[in-house]
Amino acid sequence: MRGAGMGTAGICLVLSAVVGFVPAAASTQLPGRAHPAMRKPSPPAVKKPKGPNAPASSECNPSKGYRGTIGESWAQKRLGLERVWPLTRGQGVTVGLIDSGVEPDHPMLTGQVSRLVDLSGANTGGRDCNGHGTGVAALIAGRDMSDRKIPLSGVAPQSRLYVIKHQNGDSDQEGGARLPNAIREAVAGNAKVINISISTGDSPALAEAVTFAQRRDVVIVAAAGNVRKTDGADGPAFPAGYPGVISVASLGPEGDRAETSGPRSKVDVAAPGKDVVTAWTRGGYNLQAQGTSFATAYVSGVAALVRSRRPDLDQRQVVHRILSTADGNVGEGTGQGMVNPLQAVTAVLPGEGATASPAQAGPARFAGSPETDHRTRTVAVSVAGGALSAAILAALAGVVVPLGRRRAWRPGRASHQIGTGEDDATVSTRSGPIGLRPHRGGTE
Repeated sequence: MRGAGMGTAGICLVLSAVVGFVPAAASTQLPGRAHPAMRKPSPPAVKKPKGPNAPASSECNPSKGYRGTIGESWAQKRLGLERVWPLTRGQGVTVGLIDSGVEPDHPMLTGQVSRLVDLSGANTGGRDCNGHGTGVAALIAGRDMSDRKIPLSGVAPQSRLYVIKHQNGDSDQEGGARLPNAIREAVAGNAKVINISISTGDSPALAEAVTFAQRRDVVIVAAAGNVRKTDGADGPAFPAGYPGVISVASLGPEGDRAETSGPRSKVDVAAPGKDVVTAWTRGGYNLQAQGTSFATAYVSGVAALVRSRRPDLDQRQVVHRILSTADGNVGEGTGQGMVNPLQAVTAVLPGEGATASPAQAGPARFAGSPETDHRTRTVAVSVAGGALSAAILAALAGVVVPLGRRRAWRPGRASHQIGTGEDDATVSTRSGPIGLRPHRGGTE
């Protein structure tokens, strides 16, 4: 998309967002509506991209975001991020962001982008030309803006972003071919979570790239898709439709599925995706961002929190943890319901080792631990007790029988002293054999 408009959906790929910018009067700016003024953005404050090195294109003229007073985001309040931040803010985790680029010098993103790579071929130096990527990036890892009296922060503000600009607008016929390479680029950048707020069709190359990332212990979070028709009917979204990928739907402030959230794709979990407050291009903000793109960003942020707090878990366990701790289904197309950051980080789940490394960790446990089979323990204890008793009796026989033969089996004294030399031993008769207690058939 350019400016405030919505472009025509591409054949292969669409951004999973609906952006609610409406031009405002020149004298005032209403919350959630962008001023129509345009100006060329300043150069990105990041290292030189791997992609085309040409100067930023004059075609990149993003809309100016809102710059007025910003209230607390309902989404941020609903997720209760302040409860989980004392435990982790995502430190040490790199999140791969495959999108329309970012505005790295936005106040929310300054210092948050570790690298910016441009695979779009648009010669923009990776800069975001429509706002979508900047908005998604800020929800994942945006700086806490409370020191500027703006009650807004990313879910994991101490994580870092490895940004791959995958396309320049809101649709791209060649985007489907670029996505597998973008996923592999994110893996090469040591991303432990990859956010894909875009949807495309199924393809062998895309499926192989997803498997490639998962085998390298990367959590993939993808948009379940929005209600938009490209060929007469809405179809399932990929890579969200692949096994092991967290597919995300969007919810509104009332907690129900947003009308823009696509119902035909598999959905694992949901997150806020209607009237979301986030950063936008040219240093501004968007107060009415909508779509599964932004819901996906929240879940990617939660994945970064989990990976930071629990580095012992592998990607399958992280996926299971996020799904199993969500707040519960609230209707068709909502999966396990609203993601719960605090529970995802702190819940005690069966089958998870406390200190296991990712290489040692087994597959995710999607069911509770089976009840202990007490019969097995009873038999084992009984057999062990019987074997020990037999061993002691055999030892006693080895002493008593030779002694009896020497005494011609005459009764001895009543003192229980056996033998007459320095090696004589006294056996107590106040209890049973040493180390054994009667087995009562229970567990201890």
